[in-house]
Amino acid sequence: MKKVTLTLGMLTALASTHALAVDQINAVHAFPPSLIYTQSFLEFVDKVNERGEGVVQINVRGGPEVIGLSEQPDAVRNGVVDMAYTAASFYAGTVPERDAMVASNTNAIYARENGGIDLLNQIHQEKMGTYYLGWFDSGVSYNLYTIDEPSLDEEGNLSISGLRLRSNPVYDAFFQDYLKAQPISLPTTDVYAALERSVVNATGWTQIGLKDLNWDRFLNYRVDPAFFSTDMGVIVNLSKWNQLSEESQQILQEVAIEHERESAEQLAALADEQQAQLEADGMQVVTLEGEAAQRFSDAARDATWERMRRQMERHPMGLEHYDTLIEKFNDL
Repeated sequence: MKKVTLTLGMLTALASTHALAVDQINAVHAFPPSLIYTQSFLEFVDKVNERGEGVVQINVRGGPEVIGLSEQPDAVRNGVVDMAYTAASFYAGTVPERDAMVASNTNAIYARENGGIDLLNQIHQEKMGTYYLGWFDSGVSYNLYTIDEPSLDEEGNLSISGLRLRSNPVYDAFFQDYLKAQPISLPTTDVYAALERSVVNATGWTQIGLKDLNWDRFLNYRVDPAFFSTDMGVIVNLSKWNQLSEESQQILQEVAIEHERESAEQLAALADEQQAQLEADGMQVVTLEGEAAQRFSDAARDATWERMRRQMERHPMGLEHYDTLIEKFNDL
């Protein structure tokens, strides 16, 4: 009996040791679970947990109800949580180079293959103490959506007369520098109520997810052309990353690169589907034409590159990677 007891005790100890050997990562996401972007991240988590069984597991603690979306990057940086799926624009003051993604005319597939994401990861490590694991859901552009029909001036440019424009850190520079607007900055979670009460009557948003947020109940017009690219990605506390086993790191990075490609391809098709559905449901499209359209597109890109330059100049590294980032994140 004593021998059996010892054997059972040893097995229990071995099992406990094995459980402790599995790398555990606590994660949060910026948006509610109903949004397509969050669902994409949760798919990534499922793939990691399946492939990493017995090696590494990601434990999702929740979204903005757990840690506010604008507070999540610092929470990762300070080790409060290990990982966050978030927009790089939420930590633009720390890593202004994130605008390379915002102003990109391509996606993560292109930027990964030519070393752009590796460079951005290096910058994250040096400036923020985080490991940039992957640029997810890339290549999805933004549009300006309005409640009332937008007006154009004599040259066909968009007029902001009468627009109470909601903005966020992604497109502040464009709205302020080109449109000369004084936008109202609101987090995603507050926009529905702001539209409902007419606090704002126009907002930027991506070509995916408008119906998920129910903003289509109020927004009746879309302004073309589209602009920018989403900058959603996964950051990991660098100390935590360095504590992971080599096998855990390999699994995480391999799955992240796979998800970069899969999510870019899937969301490109989904963007077309959702925009077509919005139009079928009655949303009208106001299209800028000719030189006015070109000015609109150029202004979005140029305002963002200029913002990146201006903010990078304030950092000790200066403009060291400015030209390289533009090259690696654009198919010029």
